[in-house]
Amino acid sequence: MYTTNLGEQTMVNWKSKQLGDFLWFGNAILVVVLINLIASNYFFRIDLTEENRYLIKDKTKEILENLDDDVHVEVYLEGDMNAGFKRFQKAILETLREFEVYSDRKVHYALVNPSAAVGKKAQSEFMAELARRGIQPTNVIDTKDGQRKEKIIFPGVIVYFGGAETGITLLKGNKAASPDEEINQSIEGIEFELVSAIERLSKTERKRIGLVVGHDELDSLDVASFNNELLQSFDVFKVNLSESKKLSEYSALVIAKPTKPFSPTEKYHLDQYIMGGGKVMFLIDRLEASMENASRPEYLALPYDLNLDDQFFRYGVRINPDLVQDQSAAFYPVVTGQVNGKSKFQLMNWPFFPLVNRYAEHPVTRNLDATILRFANTIDTVKAAGIRKTPLLWTTPATRKLTAPVPVNVNDLRKYDPKDFNQGSMMVGCLLEGKFTSLYKNRFLPEGMSKQTHIDDGKHTRLIVIADGDIARNEINPRSNQPQALGFDPFTNYTFANKDLLMNAMMWLTEEDGLIQTRSKQVMIRPLDREKIAADKFTWQLINLGLPVLLIVGYGLLRAYWRKKRYASF
Repeated sequence: MYTTNLGEQTMVNWKSKQLGDFLWFGNAILVVVLINLIASNYFFRIDLTEENRYLIKDKTKEILENLDDDVHVEVYLEGDMNAGFKRFQKAILETLREFEVYSDRKVHYALVNPSAAVGKKAQSEFMAELARRGIQPTNVIDTKDGQRKEKIIFPGVIVYFGGAETGITLLKGNKAASPDEEINQSIEGIEFELVSAIERLSKTERKRIGLVVGHDELDSLDVASFNNELLQSFDVFKVNLSESKKLSEYSALVIAKPTKPFSPTEKYHLDQYIMGGGKVMFLIDRLEASMENASRPEYLALPYDLNLDDQFFRYGVRINPDLVQDQSAAFYPVVTGQVNGKSKFQLMNWPFFPLVNRYAEHPVTRNLDATILRFANTIDTVKAAGIRKTPLLWTTPATRKLTAPVPVNVNDLRKYDPKDFNQGSMMVGCLLEGKFTSLYKNRFLPEGMSKQTHIDDGKHTRLIVIADGDIARNEINPRSNQPQALGFDPFTNYTFANKDLLMNAMMWLTEEDGLIQTRSKQVMIRPLDREKIAADKFTWQLINLGLPVLLIVGYGLLRAYWRKKRYASF
């Protein structure tokens, strides 16, 4: 800058370095402000992980963005935990942080330590209350430095919305996997479990589910647990297929273990419901078999006459008149002798109660624990144009099938030879998807049915066929006569995944691209080599502690040498 004699005008020296630095600084501030303005109007998040572990599904975002009230989540996985459960806790909190962002800060969460209550009695009462509200405790046994530690934790949350609440257990991996794999599978399901709970509480319009009656299906007490689970997300009604005018009001129908034949009129109404895009869950027993008669030496399981075989065949499957026996089976008490005049019981594998732990790679069954079946049949697929068939449930390779009539007698347990179970895995559940063709295409309609409203080629829809009606049946507590949890085995006190399987299947039926797709999320597990860690522990400690010190000392010596050399001549 300088001043002239002509008018004391001030001129700017555009070549000044000071001015250039000032302009660069001003431009930098302007760019930062501009970027922030753009980012505030165009929200985005970038997930740089290989498997997109932090990526939230579109359906989840939609639910969170449309919340009309605040959601509060209490996380009870807190306290002294091993590394695996700490990783689980971290994943839960990371998911909730994403929920908080996408809900415009309407999701709030807090950690609660169940062991923080003062006094043993207060702790016990608090933990019992958590179990009553749906958060089941887990006994964790950990060995560290040769010492065995045992601790009870509660891997679950309680979600509050609009005065209502629901408790969910988040530890839901396959119990046959290793502890690390089970936790990893549970991490993959966190988003699904949390957003499903939020949707249940916040949803005002609920879909209608029909439980078909009129053919001696499972009665109300037998399906009470399944019915209660359905009521968490749907409105549930009993449906008579003879009343065709109301069928279109239902998003899906459930046919649970019918034992009497369907009339021609009922078959036609069911067929036309499917042609109109209706979804159906078929839980079918092909043979009459029960444990009440299994102690009779002459007892034979004979086929039911349901009058549905041709209908299944047209839709793409055949349920065979046989029974599956699997070496991987549930236990059943068997009298093995007498002690002091009293019968002596022993729990033995009952091959007619297969434990299914082989599933399709599908959102319905992903990371699912074992499912218990009772007197299941095999399923074959048959040609049906335009129908996509997905085998859903398989027995283990150590399986065999017995064609009707099948002798069913608990005394035969002593006669079974493991070498006979060599027929390989067999399909006992299948998903069907596509545009089905009516059973009555090019056929006479039942008496009284109108050709004017008849549909030959249906809309795109979905069906589920499981060859076991008892998959939806809960046990009854003999003392209280109250229904127990679906999948609960009273002889081992273990709860199998029947409830999760059926509820996932219902969500798949009723939602084309809904929340069930969040179950396809994958999180890679990258375990460390524990033996190598133990062998190289000292080496890596030395590198981590000693190398930084050596680098700092080396840098100081080099800098001192450089300064001495540079300024030695002055």
